[in-house]
Amino acid sequence: MQAWPLLRRAAAEFVATLLLLAAVVGSGIMADKLAPSVPALALLCNTVATAATLLALILAFGAMSGAQMNPLVTIAMARRGKQAWHDVPAYVAAQIAGGLCGTLLAHGMYGLPLLQKASHVRSGYDQWLSEAVATFALLIVIFGCERGGATRAQFAAAVAAIIAGAYWFTASTSFANPAVTLARSITDTFAGIRPTDVLGFVAAQCLGAALAIVFDRWFFGATSREPA
Repeated sequence: MQAWPLLRRAAAEFVATLLLLAAVVGSGIMADKLAPSVPALALLCNTVATAATLLALILAFGAMSGAQMNPLVTIAMARRGKQAWHDVPAYVAAQIAGGLCGTLLAHGMYGLPLLQKASHVRSGYDQWLSEAVATFALLIVIFGCERGGATRAQFAAAVAAIIAGAYWFTASTSFANPAVTLARSITDTFAGIRPTDVLGFVAAQCLGAALAIVFDRWFFGATSREPA
């Protein structure tokens, strides 16, 4: 991954996150159109499309940038010595910009107003707890696959699987990603989240990520590849 210049790796993160959000928001719009009175079916369609796209994107962009598509994953990788800290600002900026553009792209594909203000209420301790759990689970899966020497295909399948599962076992439907959360605040569709609810989600995600890092370090201990 380090053989690629930072600009190209950041561009890969931008494109990957753009396509991920186009899938998350676009499949939500389609699902709501086809099953407007059956929310469980709509969520299932949204889950399948998101997980399948995530799997494909990790396989396609993993060798270029790591296909992180998530600021918390990028920071965790830097903390573990797998990513240079000076890369983090470019990666995070690319992920946030890609997410926002992906949402606009989904709106454009369905002929909707490009800029929207989400009205979907997602607030309360159950939602915040769910986001902390979802993010913890995502990071633990990533760390475990890395430590276990998983192939890129195995890694991609594991990440897609935990996101698909968390769509259903968490009350928040598992955003687990600040860039995704921010991007979903500008769509008043099935996938939306009120802008006023974003801060609570991001705080809970950061807590979940921090707990995952602490747990991983306690369980396995520092390795020669991690900073002491």
